[in-house]
Amino acid sequence: MSIYVALDFPTWADTECFLRENDLAGVPVKVGMELFYREGPAIIEKLQADNHPIFLDLKLHDIPNTVHQAMKNIAPLNVDLVTTHAIGGKEMIYQAKQGLAGSSTKLMAVTILTSMDNDVLDQELGLQGNIEENVIRFASLAKEAGADGVVSSVHEVPVIKKHCGKDFLSITPGIRLADSSQDDQKRVATPGKAKALGSDFLVVGRSITKAENPRKAYEQVLKEWQHGE
Repeated sequence: MSIYVALDFPTWADTECFLRENDLAGVPVKVGMELFYREGPAIIEKLQADNHPIFLDLKLHDIPNTVHQAMKNIAPLNVDLVTTHAIGGKEMIYQAKQGLAGSSTKLMAVTILTSMDNDVLDQELGLQGNIEENVIRFASLAKEAGADGVVSSVHEVPVIKKHCGKDFLSITPGIRLADSSQDDQKRVATPGKAKALGSDFLVVGRSITKAENPRKAYEQVLKEWQHGE
């Protein structure tokens, strides 16, 4: 499957410079809220013109009708993947999927952010159960609502596959090379570990974008993913 490089830059100028200077034309990329809210749909068209497969990570979370209409506007962009928050509930996820009707874009539901741990779930959000139990709950809900897969940390992938089936897709952020910092993410793993646990797609950000040699770092991620190192 694909390894998406997270383009967490503030502008198209910064993004274009990074991709050009590091010879990353055509690699799969993730466009998140920071870049999309600044540049709008034009950023998608510019990246597609350079043959980049795109994961549009907007994490939509609103009333079902609003999410449905938003997805109807996203569908013509023909991105690979787009996200909504599973915590929005079954009807919202269902309406998100309906909004994508007629397009090939896959709907991925975000379970628990990789910046969160059990203390956050318990003390701040008041969610019963630990991270794994909540991820299973949200993943099962997302599948019932028609989503194509979920976003989770690498560590929950085996239980997601167990409860939702091997064909239910899993995309995993929080990927770090062995010598990279965890930064603000608490549930991280290497590309090799992600492959061993069954991830279908990876999202890699700062391990590549903040590397001294981003192209070399990208190739290292590919190597570890392909060979399970």
